[in-house]
Amino acid sequence: MGMLDSELLTIVTLLALIQFIWFGFRVGAARGKYGISAPATTGHDLFERHYRVHYNTLEALVVFLPALWAFGSYVSEYWAAGLGVVYLVGRVVYALSYVKDPQGRGLGMLLSSLPVYVMLLGGLGGAIWDHMIG
Repeated sequence: MGMLDSELLTIVTLLALIQFIWFGFRVGAARGKYGISAPATTGHDLFERHYRVHYNTLEALVVFLPALWAFGSYVSEYWAAGLGVVYLVGRVVYALSYVKDPQGRGLGMLLSSLPVYVMLLGGLGGAIWDHMIG
C-alpha cells in the first residue's frame, strides 16, 4: 500500500472525540437538571439515558478508532473517512433516539455499528493481505 495521507482520518478521529465530549456535556447538564449528584449514576430516567449514550459511545470508540485507521491504512482513506462520517451521524441518531425512547435506538445503533464492522473486517483483511504478499 502507498503512503497514507491521513488528514481525513485525523479529522474524523477528532470529530469523534469532540462528539464524545459533547455527549459528556449532555450528561453533566442532565446531572444538574435532574439533581443527580456525583458520583451517582442513577436516580432519574432521563439522566440515565444520557449517561448510557455517553458510556455506550465510549465502548464504541474503543473499536471504531483503530478500525478507522486500519481500514484507512490498508484499504482506502477516503472510504474510511466516509464510513467514519456514517458512524458519526449514526451516533447522533442513536443519542437523540435513545434519550427520547430507548426502544427507538435501532436505526442509530445500526448506522453506527455497520461501518465499524466493515472497517474492522476490511482493515484486518487488508493487513493480512499485505502481510501475505509483502
